Amino acid sequence: MAHPSILLIEDNPGECELFRMALRQTGVDLTLHTESEAEQALRFLAQSSEVDMLPTLIVLDLKLRKQSGIEFLKRLRADTLCRHVPVIVFTTSDAPVDLAACYAAGANGYVVKPGLFEHLVRFVHDLSLYWVHWNRSPYMAETRC
Repeated sequence: MAHPSILLIEDNPGECELFRMALRQTGVDLTLHTESEAEQALRFLAQSSEVDMLPTLIVLDLKLRKQSGIEFLKRLRADTLCRHVPVIVFTTSDAPVDLAACYAAGANGYVVKPGLFEHLVRFVHDLSLYWVHWNRSPYMAETRC
């Protein structure tokens, strides 16, 4: 059984560190991988799928520098091996057009980044419990109990 993990795709190193700190505070046992660009994330996923170690969940920043989160989502959903990995868009944008575009591209959730660290800790805790421990999807059936 693969150890549960989250792939965080975020181009701001400070945001990555805050997410990592929040995860540590939750006490939830999972591995956090981070990538700063969509292309790097796709390479990571390709390597992970070769060894049957896809992340349990992807947390995706919408406003990446080189490629938008929406474009990443479209490419991910077109990939036979990775299309079933849940993706939560985690962004500063509260624009209805962004929300609609993300769901149309295949997002499983859309969350506006909280302004307070304690809210981030709560979000990461709830996210981890639901998507990593409670939720089951068909692609996990053979690798999880």
